Parts: sequence; C-alpha cells; structure tokens
Amino acid sequence: MKLSHFGFELPEERLAEYPAENRDESRLMVLNRKEQTIEHKMFKDVIDYFDEDDVLVLNNTKVFPARLFGNKEKTGARIEVFLLRELNEEQRLWDVLVDPARKIRIGNKLYFGDDDTLVAEVIDNTTSRGRTLRFLYDGSYREFRIKLNELGETPLPKYIKRDVEPEDEERYQTIFAKNEGAVAAPTAGLHFSKHLLKRLEIKGVNFAEVTLHVGLGTFNPVEVEDLSKHKMDSEELKIGPEAVKIVNKGLKEKRRICAVGTTAVRAVESAVSTNGELNEFDGWTNKFIFPPYDFSIPNAMITNFHTPKSTLLMMVSAFAGHDFVKRAYDEAIKEGYNFYSYGDAMLII
Repeated sequence: MKLSHFGFELPEERLAEYPAENRDESRLMVLNRKEQTIEHKMFKDVIDYFDEDDVLVLNNTKVFPARLFGNKEKTGARIEVFLLRELNEEQRLWDVLVDPARKIRIGNKLYFGDDDTLVAEVIDNTTSRGRTLRFLYDGSYREFRIKLNELGETPLPKYIKRDVEPEDEERYQTIFAKNEGAVAAPTAGLHFSKHLLKRLEIKGVNFAEVTLHVGLGTFNPVEVEDLSKHKMDSEELKIGPEAVKIVNKGLKEKRRICAVGTTAVRAVESAVSTNGELNEFDGWTNKFIFPPYDFSIPNAMITNFHTPKSTLLMMVSAFAGHDFVKRAYDEAIKEGYNFYSYGDAMLII
C-alpha cells in the first residue's frame, strides 16, 4: 500500500469543532467484516455487540494541559509552547514545540504567567520545529507541576480553530483517564459515559486497562509514498499483569477482544508473545501498523473517523480491509458523520 491510497476529499464542515451534547449519543457506524455490512446506530447501542466475558481494552492515559502561552524577553513577542515530553525531572528539562519557531534561538528566555512567575530558557534546537527548554523554577518539583497545570491549557487539536472553553477540560478527557502523560486524548474513549460503562459492567464485560501516553507523533503527517519508510515517534507504554490476565483469558475462551481506539490497538500489538498472547510491557513503542498486517490480540475495535493520509486511517484499513473502509468513509461523508477528535465513532467487528 502507498500513501496515495489513503487520500480522500473531506469537506471542512465534517471536522467536529465541538463534542456531542452527551458522550454516548454521538453516532456509531458498525462495520461487520464477515458480512461486509454497514449499520448506523447511536454510540450507546455499542452494548448490543458485547456479551458476558467479552473484553474492552481501554487506554487510561490522562491528557495534561500541555499548551502554554508566553512572551519572549526584550521583544515581548507572544510565543506558543507545546509541552511534548519531560526529559529530566530534576533539571526541569522538556522537549517542546514552539510557534512561531523562527523567532526562537538558543539562549532566549521565555516568560509565562501575568506576573512572569515561570521562566524558561531555550537550551537546544533538537529538530527543525522542536526545542529543549529548561524551566527556571525555585520551588519543589510538585509546586512546579502545579504551576505548569495552572498556566497550561487543554491541548485541543490544531484543526479546532475556536478558543478553549471550560467544558473542554472535562470533555477532552476520557472518564477512565488516570495516568497523566498524554498531549492528545485517546479519542475513541471519549464516547463512553459513566452510565454506559456501568451497563457494560453489569452485562459482564471485562475491562483491561493499559496506558499509552499519546504524543504528537500519532498525528505527524506521512511524507513518504512508501509506507515502510515512515518512522513513528516513540510513545511511552505500560501494560500491567491485571490487563494481561484479562486479555489472555478472553483470547483463550475465544471472546470478543475489542480495543478502544487506535492507541489501544498499538499498545496490545506492541506486546505480543511468540505464542500470540499479551505480555506485560514497560517502555516505549514506535509501532506503525499499516496494510497488510496480521493482528494477534484484538478481533474488534472502536475508533473515530480519521483524516486523509493519516497513520490512524492506515491502521483502520489494515484491520477492516482497505476497500471496505473506503466504502464506509464514502458513506460517512454522504450521511454527515463528524470526523476527528470530537467526531463520531465506528465499531469494527
């Protein structure tokens, strides 16, 4: 498969600027791979596709307020800083993206907050767009993180042109988010309400929680026609013994193992043993899944509708079949489904 196979015309009005009024009332398109059928439902109908002892794999990463706005010393120019990853806790070193990048040089100082309570110094140009910053802060590490959280904004995706609103803080976070570290939400999980999770639990569905801290690499454009030459950024992944136990029991009993989101798929497919079971994992993964690919763990997945030529669309095509996904996407556009982070959902069984 080539990059050009994943292009399609996506009307701008199909990109969701706001979430559905209620989490579990977004639309749901159900793709049945065996029958090659497409059904149109509401997300809360997802419960009808699961039975007792089926497994939902949830990514419990939590988004932190990664977008900061500061001013450059002397000129006072407004600079947006997007925190990507913490490099060194003790030295307060962070990998960041800065915008506009051309205005920032090594040695420049940036000031944050109305009273300039937080100062950072640019100490390295790591990539064409990235920088390494050292935050100059005298307080304890805990106080420093509280200060970052106070000054930071919810990092809504760039396609959302409006300002961040108070409800975004809650809605751009899954209700099962626990472990802070993501700069983007695992968006398929945003459709689950407390009520729906409770109903699934009562039905006897098991939840296996994994943690994959979503980085911006997931959204980096693919710039090579030959997909085998694209390199994904590494993201931190943890899979503990409890999740392993639940998933492997489900595999053994031939249950439905449904990964909620492309991040959950990447998580479990990064930790497969030689006999096709799930292993514990604590490290980093840069797994890139594109067609053709044999999946070991999930036999169902929930995902949002993705943008043209994205690595996310490539994974979905690997899972459901390129032609089938193309047909589904054509229908989604025709039927007015919403795309991307705050958009509607798809269940592939």
